[in-house]
Amino acid sequence: MNEEYQDIFTTTACPTQQQLLDYVQGRMTAEEKHEVELHLADCEMCSEAVEGLSAFKEKEKIPVLLRQMKWQMLRKLRTNKRRKHQMAYFTELAIIVIVILFILLAAFWTYHFMSGRK
Repeated sequence: MNEEYQDIFTTTACPTQQQLLDYVQGRMTAEEKHEVELHLADCEMCSEAVEGLSAFKEKEKIPVLLRQMKWQMLRKLRTNKRRKHQMAYFTELAIIVIVILFILLAAFWTYHFMSGRK
């Protein structure tokens, strides 16, 4: 995956996505569960993530759904980035065309007034 689109959980001291999934799916030891719960008490982002994950009825499908959402989001981000690049390209192109037209117009007027004085 492009490093530009990293998971937010890879740059924080928060539990990994897999750990949060294991917590929601009840696949943790009591000690691991306790550590995650201590973190959830202090981290609003993770506690909201767990709350959202807990709302799923079929918890075994969560990884597949998360993967699908992640790829959809990446596609949208890439599309938006591509549009921004296109807009920048067309803006630069318009500026170049305007400058060339201005130079041609200046050359025409200079030639027209110089040839009229002779």
